[in-house]
Amino acid sequence: MIHVQGLTKHYADLRRGRFVALDGLSLHALPGQVYGLLGPNGAGKTTALRILSTVLKPSEGTAVVNGYDVVRQPSDVRRQIGFMSANTAIYDRMTAWEMVEYFGRLHGIQPGDLKQRMEALFQRLKMNDIRDVLGAKMSTGMRQKVSIARTIVHDPPVLIFDEATAGLDVLVARALLNTVAELRDQGKCIIFSTHIMREAEKLCDRVAIMHRGQILAEGTVDELRAHYEENDLEEIFFQLISHHDDLLAPVAVQDLV
Repeated sequence: MIHVQGLTKHYADLRRGRFVALDGLSLHALPGQVYGLLGPNGAGKTTALRILSTVLKPSEGTAVVNGYDVVRQPSDVRRQIGFMSANTAIYDRMTAWEMVEYFGRLHGIQPGDLKQRMEALFQRLKMNDIRDVLGAKMSTGMRQKVSIARTIVHDPPVLIFDEATAGLDVLVARALLNTVAELRDQGKCIIFSTHIMREAEKLCDRVAIMHRGQILAEGTVDELRAHYEENDLEEIFFQLISHHDDLLAPVAVQDLV
């Protein structure tokens, strides 16, 4: 469903010279699977997801989403995906219903089909009590529900969640994770980036631990625990990050003599 091979993204930086945000990233995510991208801020997660959603173009490598190449067929890719992040905007002067309807129309859904789909979606996400609430008057939880609805209104086979629980309280974050799990059970292919290990342990079928644009380890949580002989995913995460940074650290002069 999602096949990424040797994905690289670099920028020219006046101070640092050539800055590499992604360094040969490869991954494969399947239908009915939540694939977690774990990593600290600056690991390259958002860069990778922006390439998959056609917002950015890669410097090298390939990415194919449901059979469509992100560089050669960006319009087709956009029809295959729903994208949600912690920064997904909600228009203050639109109601919840108007917002979801607007995005459904952008995706070309016919009015009759769209109304039927929205009725089912508002019922499923328990949004009927906020359908006439303006964005400016929505709580964080309400905004998050609307963001989910606009992400999935066109029923895409691939869903991308970029740090979607950042800044949410425990109850709203849990509701979002439950929704993601339900979508996975419906056969969606889901990429879920986070730096919260508990979310990954609870939700993800496979995880990739990223740092400085590279994948340091990849597999199921149980496979990683067995390989590194450590039950705590957070501890595995810290060990991998620390080891990688030690390898990249400059060698002191006294170590050379």
